[in-house]
Amino acid sequence: MTTSRRAKPPTFSPEEFREALGMFATGVTIVTARSAEGALVGLTANSFNSVSLAPPLVLWSLARAAASMAALSTGSHYAINILAANQKQLAERFATKNIDRWADVAFTEGLGGAPVLAGAAASFECFNRSRYDEGDHVIFVGEVERCTHNAGASPLLFHGGRFYTEHPL
Repeated sequence: MTTSRRAKPPTFSPEEFREALGMFATGVTIVTARSAEGALVGLTANSFNSVSLAPPLVLWSLARAAASMAALSTGSHYAINILAANQKQLAERFATKNIDRWADVAFTEGLGGAPVLAGAAASFECFNRSRYDEGDHVIFVGEVERCTHNAGASPLLFHGGRFYTEHPL
């Protein structure tokens, strides 16, 4: 018996796929960096995951068509800021196009100039280790050079197109 080396075409629409993906609850992050010219770059993302403890690696993905792709794919460092429950407005701001996302945003300068957001539940300052083209996105793998967390912070969660916070069972 031979097996196909390609997936069969989907039997569902892109909308059905997106709705099904939305059933997976995720944390919410803002990925930040500086462009080669020194401009601040930041975007809301929920495609974040751990990869390895040794070496410490994390991953996230970005649409190829994203305006920030050039800065993020060529820069040496970026920070992944895991948002706390009280940072919903920040998540919405960094997901909005054609606004000044950085107006009145408190941050410290991290490794390679990547902004580390004040009040985040956790942050990972990453060396831009590798990238993989897959579908309509690029998967970024970052080697974590520094991380911090706020013990006891409640995370901001995203599920089914809405924001939530944790509720212990």
